[in-house]
Amino acid sequence: MDIVLRTIAVFAFLLVLTRIIGRRELSSLEPFDLILLIVLGDAVQQGLTQDDYSLTGAFLVIGTFAVLQVFVSWIGYRFPRARPILDGEPIIIIEDGQLIERNVKRERLTRAEIAEEARTQQIAHISQVRWGVLETTGKISFITKSS
Repeated sequence: MDIVLRTIAVFAFLLVLTRIIGRRELSSLEPFDLILLIVLGDAVQQGLTQDDYSLTGAFLVIGTFAVLQVFVSWIGYRFPRARPILDGEPIIIIEDGQLIERNVKRERLTRAEIAEEARTQQIAHISQVRWGVLETTGKISFITKSS
């Protein structure tokens, strides 16, 4: 039972941590970020299982994580008011070709990052954008101005 309680505590901590880190950082993993995730996974595993290297312990941890993830997903589905807390909300970062500085700073985005994302979507300049939205997945959606 101790291993299940530790798993619940770590799951809650990781859920809060991912909300604090921010969506943009999690959507664009650099090689160093991938290494950090692997190290984090090992550290989490050691905190969860401690000296329990049994197959039962591993199944309990994995099963608990799966049940918690399904539960969090169900909460978001069943209670719409919980969705912004669990998943976040899309944030408008460009309106009529102008960056909304407050939102850009809050999400720790640079003009260069936004321009790069626009170029990947065949948009030459930010001034061509009517709306730019940072989605809950960390991707940026652009709606261009009509000609």
